[in-house]
Amino acid sequence: MKEYTINQGNHEIDLVGMAKKVLAEKKLLGYFMLVFACIGVIYALNQQKTYTATVSLAPEASGMGMSASLSDLAGMVGLDIGGNNGSVDAIYPEIYPEVLASSKFLVELFDIQVKMKDDSAPKSYYSHIKEDIKIPFWQYPSLWLKSAIEKVMDKDQTDHKQKGINLHHLTKEQSSIFETLRNNIGCQINKGTNIIYISVEDVDPFVSAAIADTVQKRLQEYIIRYRTQKARIDLEYALAINREAEAAYIKARDEYAHFSDAHTNNVLSAYRTKESALENAVDLRFTTFSQTTAQVQKAQAKVQERTPAFTVIQEACVPLKASSIPRSFMVIIFIIIGIASDSLWVLYLRDFIGKYRKQKLS
Repeated sequence: MKEYTINQGNHEIDLVGMAKKVLAEKKLLGYFMLVFACIGVIYALNQQKTYTATVSLAPEASGMGMSASLSDLAGMVGLDIGGNNGSVDAIYPEIYPEVLASSKFLVELFDIQVKMKDDSAPKSYYSHIKEDIKIPFWQYPSLWLKSAIEKVMDKDQTDHKQKGINLHHLTKEQSSIFETLRNNIGCQINKGTNIIYISVEDVDPFVSAAIADTVQKRLQEYIIRYRTQKARIDLEYALAINREAEAAYIKARDEYAHFSDAHTNNVLSAYRTKESALENAVDLRFTTFSQTTAQVQKAQAKVQERTPAFTVIQEACVPLKASSIPRSFMVIIFIIIGIASDSLWVLYLRDFIGKYRKQKLS
């Protein structure tokens, strides 16, 4: 048999010799493989399958570029050619992942009603994560120890009894659920195309698809609310001014009508002068009312203009295959770890421990 060696400086590693030495003790190798295979089976059976639903959408680009530059140049010479008046969006696709990971956005998902494949009735997403996502048994000691330490360090446990959810003061349980949500919901941006990819991982395929669809819609609503916020404030102000102008016009019109009806046959100059003044007031109020109505229509158009459009490229679909590592592959990995452990024991650790014991006894 050809001998394969690896040169490392002045040392040579005989790979074939090492392999022969390990295979010479097949029984020991079998024990290692069997033990680690059993550990792998136990580990795999305590891992829940997870399913990932993905949504992709393309937001409308908020074009500044050339038009904004031309507006700026025209403004320098006293011209107004329209444009966006220098408004710049603070929310752009690159920070959408931060929006999805924010506490306000995630906490609002707690009350969403979801239904697993085998459930007869829906439950809140909060209850689903709390009850349906299982914790591996080997984590119980650490969780118990952590809980005991927290009880000793923090004797005031009243926050666990608070009603509802305080965004600025989450309980320990709510914080744990929040972190689970943050880990399960992902968002990536293709910088070349600005396409948004939203992914949701869950132990149930139907829940992952439902939450992915909800996250997509709420992200769209969030962006629309932000981009139209200034325009909506202007619209509310224009509506308030318009209502005041309308009330002033109706008051002036009624006053003129009452005065005119009461003095129909009166030809005195004082009355005619008063009637003319009231008529002029009605015309002035009507002009103001017409102008504010035009401002309302302009503000409504501005809200529509600032409302971005989204193109949903891939809608949320129920995943058919699990996205987690297959359990059989987990077992194979543990068997490989067993082979590596046996090799390490036979080639190094056994001799090292034997020499250490001899030195200690001598």
